[in-house]
Amino acid sequence: MNKSMKKKKIVIALGHHALGTTLPEQKIATKKTAKAVAAFIKDDYQVVITHGNGPQVGMIHMAMAEFCRIYPEYTSTPMSVCSAMSQGYIGYDLQNAIRTELLNRGIYKSVSTVLTQVVVDPYDDAFYHPTKIIGRVMNAQEAEAEEKKGNHVIEVAGGYRRIVAAPKPIDIVEIESVRALLDADQIVIASGGGGIPVLQQGNGLKGASAVIEKDLAASRLAVLVDADVLVILTGVEKASLNFGQPNEQPIDELTIEEAKKYLAQGQFGAGSMEPKIQAAIDFIGNSAIRKTIITRLDSDHLDISGTGGTVIHK
Repeated sequence: MNKSMKKKKIVIALGHHALGTTLPEQKIATKKTAKAVAAFIKDDYQVVITHGNGPQVGMIHMAMAEFCRIYPEYTSTPMSVCSAMSQGYIGYDLQNAIRTELLNRGIYKSVSTVLTQVVVDPYDDAFYHPTKIIGRVMNAQEAEAEEKKGNHVIEVAGGYRRIVAAPKPIDIVEIESVRALLDADQIVIASGGGGIPVLQQGNGLKGASAVIEKDLAASRLAVLVDADVLVILTGVEKASLNFGQPNEQPIDELTIEEAKKYLAQGQFGAGSMEPKIQAAIDFIGNSAIRKTIITRLDSDHLDISGTGGTVIHK
């Protein structure tokens, strides 16, 4: 058996706080993230990295929309293409920061970004009830033009913004490429921003006007590479019960059954902690081996021993 196949696999899902918002912030944040990743490589883990792209894809979408407004002869840029662009430039910063950190430690490994497409169901209920707000604030005339194109808009403070579906991830098109890189003992960055949502049409793939919840995509990625640990990095050290209330209670440890119970009670914020808990449930399933850790990257070292963050297991 290949030595790399015996290694433990870890999927690290980077949230907004581990990436920053602007280009300079991202450069700084990826250096810090690279140190944490390098520590796992040193400890002989196989590492897959995935990440969010909220601020980044929003910036790209706004920039491309503005470009088309100034130059009407150009067609507008679909969400799927904006998502692909964000995967490219976030992956570029991440892979270079990790490569540099590894070389500084005398570790010679390739780091690759895989442009990842994620298959969604065209009949997913999310397409009938879009929830994800994207792009710039528009006036009434611009909003009407968007609706004529078949897009959905929602009224917000100061005007209108586009709103798109957030369907569930079903499959990852490039998963064999990710597995091949892992088997070659390389570090992989994949499913960035939840992946590029696509619909299967015969032998073709068509980009969907949607965004995939990044935590659920991270969970699907972790299942498909048969990871041992899924680490979800966020802005808080631990998940909490009664979040933001005087009786807030940080959670050190959760079983799957407890997680399902608290989820049903609405203990976790929709669009924030809720998808992270759901991702943990989906990833662990019935496994007695797998675990999920929800935590914050406060230092250059990421602790997965169970002493920090919220640990979720069967």
